[in-house]
Amino acid sequence: MNKLLLVVVILTGLLGFTSCDQNRLYEEYNHLQMTQWSETDTVAFVYEPTVRSPAAFLAIRYNDGYDYHNLYVKYQVLDSIGNIREERLINLQLFDPKSGRPLGDGFGNTYTLYHPLPIKRWGDHFRFIQYMRQPELPGIEAVGLKIEKD
Repeated sequence: MNKLLLVVVILTGLLGFTSCDQNRLYEEYNHLQMTQWSETDTVAFVYEPTVRSPAAFLAIRYNDGYDYHNLYVKYQVLDSIGNIREERLINLQLFDPKSGRPLGDGFGNTYTLYHPLPIKRWGDHFRFIQYMRQPELPGIEAVGLKIEKD
């Protein structure tokens, strides 16, 4: 009887893990050298849309070595021949400005924050550029793009 209960618990757990993110169509990260984002580093992704009106998220993986509470990022959406279809500057709040508490999810001293991208004109190439006016941003470990069904 105990073995049957154990099997049911394990199967239920596995079902929970596989059904957690059925809406995800794409998720990729570019890890930054020396856990810092240089102003000369453009992070790029290629995603060919498979559904109409997907939802896009910028993912920032950072640690408590990041010196600011926010992060300015310019994103560009390009078509297949390199024409910019959309470009926007966004301000991400990584830490609460009053308490200093990280606003992303994580453990230890590493956190990941997902920020929705309000894309109106889709393309298949995405670029992200840090716009903090600092040559290097220590504490930024990776930049990612997540696409979900809307």
